[in-house]
Amino acid sequence: MEISALYEIYKQYPSVQTDTRKLRDGDIFFALKGPNFNGNIFAAQALQAGAAYAVIDEAEYQTGERTILVPDVLTALQQLAKHHREQFNIPFIAITGSNGKTTTKELITTVLKEKFKTYATEGNLNNHIGVPLTLLKTKPDAEMAVIEMGANHQKEIESYCKIAIPTHALITNCGKAHIEGFGGEEGVRKGKGELYDSIRNTGGTIFRNTDLAYLEDMAKGINHQITYGSANAQYIGRPIMDDVMLQVAILSKGAETLIPTNLVGNYNFPNVMAAVAIGLHFDISIDKIKEAIAHYNPDNSRSQWLQTGSNKIILDAYNANPTSMRAAITNFAVADLDNKILWIGGMKEMGTDEEKEHRELVQLIAEYNWKDVILVGKEFNTVAGTYRQFETSVDAAAYVKQHRPEQSAILIKGSRGSKMENLLEALKSS
Repeated sequence: MEISALYEIYKQYPSVQTDTRKLRDGDIFFALKGPNFNGNIFAAQALQAGAAYAVIDEAEYQTGERTILVPDVLTALQQLAKHHREQFNIPFIAITGSNGKTTTKELITTVLKEKFKTYATEGNLNNHIGVPLTLLKTKPDAEMAVIEMGANHQKEIESYCKIAIPTHALITNCGKAHIEGFGGEEGVRKGKGELYDSIRNTGGTIFRNTDLAYLEDMAKGINHQITYGSANAQYIGRPIMDDVMLQVAILSKGAETLIPTNLVGNYNFPNVMAAVAIGLHFDISIDKIKEAIAHYNPDNSRSQWLQTGSNKIILDAYNANPTSMRAAITNFAVADLDNKILWIGGMKEMGTDEEKEHRELVQLIAEYNWKDVILVGKEFNTVAGTYRQFETSVDAAAYVKQHRPEQSAILIKGSRGSKMENLLEALKSS
């Protein structure tokens, strides 16, 4: 079936699902395949559960007019999303980066919603499946779209840009993340820079953080640049720490506006500034921007400030790499808190740099005084030194249950694969 014909069906049933467990009546089920699953097997089940159509790529599972056979389901999903994107003439803002992209996306979306009907990536559905699904959830009444793009190897962002066709772009930063897939820090910049390449080719606009000099080099040849940062920018602000919580002072039209946030650490300053810059660029008043940011509360283990019994917790355990680890630990070290404890999980996808990066992380930890330190993961096996170390978060959680801290401030930080939330649950349990 041609994509144009599939699109006519989509317009009648504009809800797409790839998981039969989440299926609702009238959805179009796309039977995706992976190394350990084959969605074609569930096509008939999806139709019985109320799906309007099932898109498959294996003829043996064709059961009638409500099954649509295509050469490849994933390709069909992506082509359908691109065709849908081409029906819009609104700003499509794409965001990528090593750290902070989901928080930045959430802040930008919160601000834009003050004035515009805005659709955005849900959670962190930012991969080869999530990007097209986000596009297909963008309804005809959209005035703004915000698309998060994640990547762990080169040419990945380029492929997403061909589907999403961004008009505006923002790279939060290029740090030491997914080094194994990108092939080092230069590879990270090249991979993330594919978003700038797309904008350079289409004549679009970027929002650039002037505090990161390498972004200026990466952005050469892009004519339309909106800048933000702590100096030498169109939109200027400065971070102010209130204990562990961030406030941002914005200089706008000669007056300073203080924006309180529910975000931990001044490493969130550029994330807030990005949202401010985009809001002001699209003529949202600074008062509306302030209100939106002040009411934003992070979730899903990202920079959350929690109270558990007598303990104060910073939970930042959704993602971790050397750049974000250093920022989180150094910010926590200088915070005005008593009895500081670190619960640190291993960093993933470090490749041949794994031992070096974890040794340097332990050396950084040793520069400060802590009430206690727990290191979780085999990545610390040879570098933990005198610190308490466990192979898994389950083992560490068992220790926490037997040795619960009191009246302490605890930073919980690690890659998602480390499952550091197990330690928090152990602390909560009676």
